[in-house]
Amino acid sequence: MQPHPTLDQFQVFLAVVEKGSFSAASRALNRTQSVVSYTIANLEAQLGVTLFQRSGTKRPQLTEAGTSVLEDARRLLGDLDLMQARVKALNDGLEGELRLAISSAVPSDIVVDALRAFRHLYPTVSLSVTAGTLGIVMDAVINGSATVGFGGFMAAGNHKVVSEAIGHSAIIPVASPDHPLGMLDRTIGLVDVRDETQLVVYDASGLTKGRDFNVFSLKIWRVSDNATKHLFIRGGLGWGGLPASLVTDDIANGRLVHLDLPIFDQNGYPLYAIHNVTTPPGPAARWLTSEIRARLSRQSKLAEG
Repeated sequence: MQPHPTLDQFQVFLAVVEKGSFSAASRALNRTQSVVSYTIANLEAQLGVTLFQRSGTKRPQLTEAGTSVLEDARRLLGDLDLMQARVKALNDGLEGELRLAISSAVPSDIVVDALRAFRHLYPTVSLSVTAGTLGIVMDAVINGSATVGFGGFMAAGNHKVVSEAIGHSAIIPVASPDHPLGMLDRTIGLVDVRDETQLVVYDASGLTKGRDFNVFSLKIWRVSDNATKHLFIRGGLGWGGLPASLVTDDIANGRLVHLDLPIFDQNGYPLYAIHNVTTPPGPAARWLTSEIRARLSRQSKLAEG
């Protein structure tokens, strides 16, 4: 049984391909040409295929088998480079994985943009994201399944959690244009909404059980997330409050109506970065928190302007 090919053999193989010849590869690797040729011959013997067509050509040409092996070799050596980068990052104190819990109240465009920048700056850090209601975020941070959470804060007196204010997110009342409330071209009062179905996101974690925010209707449909709530409101199944960032385009395009409802608290909804006191955030988590805070601040200033 032939021994398995080594990483060194694949590195020599890749050098021959990239440099275009055995002699150029030997110079790049600071080895004799005979050693390079011997290494490739051993690799071919172990794989049981011919990697290069050597006769009838001035420069070695990849065979069909060689082209196939080249893809695997590049992927294998690329994985090795990534592993080495991760180990170096871990030795430098950088997290190997960042587990996030993000509330739907955090503007989705800000989350996407911040994570795009994060991916570029921290390519070796794996990411795990849990999205959900305020209670889901709090529960994930408290039980340790999330390193850092972004959302509201409702754990006053809970010594397991540390919070840091990072900005605000507006929640506004909306309905579809053909909904009875959406067709009212005037200020809307409690008497107008109490008999209309209001869509409300329920908290699967149970941490906010018995606590409703901005709920005024007598008829309530509860859904598990803002995406479903958004879909139902656009479909005319009821009215409700949604993050401004989620409905701005719908309002501009006439798919939703921003209700003139003074009793609905539309003040900036405070957002926080939270973490468990026993697991303080590392460099990547701190950078992401700072980035989301900065983007929330810029968005707020643009809205005010």
